Amino acid sequence: MLERLFHLTANGTNPRREIIAGLTTFAAMSYILAINPDILSAAGMGKEGLVTVTALAAGIGTLLMALFTNYPIALAPGMGLNAYFAFTVCGAAGIPWKGALAMVFWNGIIFLLLSITGLRTKIAESVPPALKIGVQCGIGLFIAFIGLRNGGIIVKDNVTFVRLGELSNPSTLLVLTGIIVTFALVHKKVLGGIIISIFLVTMIGFEIPKGEGMVTVAPDSIWGLPSGIGETFFALDILYPITHLSEAWKVVIALLFVDLFDTIGTLIGVSRQAGLVDAQDRLPKMGRALTSDACATIVGACLGTSTTTSYIESAAGVQAGGRTGMTSITIASCFFLALFFGPIIVIIPPEATAPALVMVGVLMMQGVKNLKFDDLTSLAPAVVTMMIMPLAFSISDGLAIGFIVYFGTMLLVGKWRKVSLLTAALAILFFFFYVLNL
Repeated sequence: MLERLFHLTANGTNPRREIIAGLTTFAAMSYILAINPDILSAAGMGKEGLVTVTALAAGIGTLLMALFTNYPIALAPGMGLNAYFAFTVCGAAGIPWKGALAMVFWNGIIFLLLSITGLRTKIAESVPPALKIGVQCGIGLFIAFIGLRNGGIIVKDNVTFVRLGELSNPSTLLVLTGIIVTFALVHKKVLGGIIISIFLVTMIGFEIPKGEGMVTVAPDSIWGLPSGIGETFFALDILYPITHLSEAWKVVIALLFVDLFDTIGTLIGVSRQAGLVDAQDRLPKMGRALTSDACATIVGACLGTSTTTSYIESAAGVQAGGRTGMTSITIASCFFLALFFGPIIVIIPPEATAPALVMVGVLMMQGVKNLKFDDLTSLAPAVVTMMIMPLAFSISDGLAIGFIVYFGTMLLVGKWRKVSLLTAALAILFFFFYVLNL
C-alpha cells in the first residue's frame, strides 16, 4: 500500500528513511508551535486556542501537500506574516483580528485562482530579484526586531524612540543568554537547535523572577484534549475586506506577494535538493504544490491563524533522505500528536520565544549575499525595502516603498524598459496611495 501511494522504490527510498526524515523536519520546525501562539495572541486571540489552531493548520496543510504532490515538504503558519498580522495589521492599524483573518482568507482565494490559472509563477518572475531579496531580508529584520523587543533587550524611549533595555534585569539577561545559546546550537547544526533553546530557556525560567512571580509558570497538567479553538473557528469576518477596501487592499497585496516569493523559493530550493526538478530546473508538480499551499492558507484562516505556507526547514528532512509524501505524512502526524500537549506549550514564555525570533530573522538575512553590490539600481531599492519594514513596523509599507524607489530609480537612469509591466503598475499604484493619498 505504501509503495502504491508514495512510489518509494521509484524515488530511491524506503519507509524507515521517510519516517526518520519526517521526524527530522518536525524537530527543525516545531518551534512554530510555541512562537505562533505567542505572536498571534498579541492580536487579542486566546493563546491556548492558538496552540490548537497552529498544530491543526500545520498538520492539515502538510497532509494536503503529501496527498496532492507526494513531495516531502511541510507547511505551517509562516514566520513574518504572523508578526505582520498581529503587530501591524491588528496592532498599529487597529483592524479587528476577525477582519484580519478575512484578509488572509481572501489572499488564499486569490492565491488559489492564480495557482490554478498558472499566473502565480509568471507574477513572481516579473518582480525583480533585488526586491524579492529586499522583502525576504526586511522580514528577517522585522522578526528579529520583534524578538529583541519582546525579550526586553530593546525598549521604548521617548527621546531616541528605542534604546537598550536593562541587561541587569534577570529576565532580560536570560533572553540574551538564550540568543547566544541559539546561535551556537544552529551554527553547530544541532538538530532542532531552536526548539532545544526554547526548552532550555523555559526550564531555567522556573527559577528566574519576573514581577511578583517567575518567568515560567508551572502548568496544571502535562497533556490534555485540544481546547480553545471555539474562539477562532470560522470566526473570520468574511466581508470585512470588502466593506473596508481602502485599508484592506494593501494588506492583501502584501500577504499575496510575500507568500508568493516565499512559497516558490522554498518549493524550488527544497525540490532541487531532493532531486525532484527536471532538466530545465522546473518542478513537475508545481501547480499542485502551489494549489496545496493556497488551500492550506484558506483552511488556516478558517481555523484562526495567519498565512500558512511551505517551510524551508523541509530541507532538513530532505537532507536526512526524505523524498516522498510519506515524509510529509510523518510530519503531519507529529503536529496532530502535538494537539494533546497544549498545556505544556501554552506556558512557554516570551523570553523563550524571543531568541528563536532573532535566530529566524538572522537566517532570513542570508539572502543579502545575493544582492549585486556594484549595481545601485538593484542594491538601493533592496536596502530601502529592508530598512523600512522594521523601522516603519510594517511589511506592506516596506514592500510599497521598495516598488516606488525601484521604479523611480530605473526611470531616472534610463532603464525603464527593463521594468516589467506588473512592477511598474504596482509602483504607480503605491505612489498614488502613499504619496498622493488617493
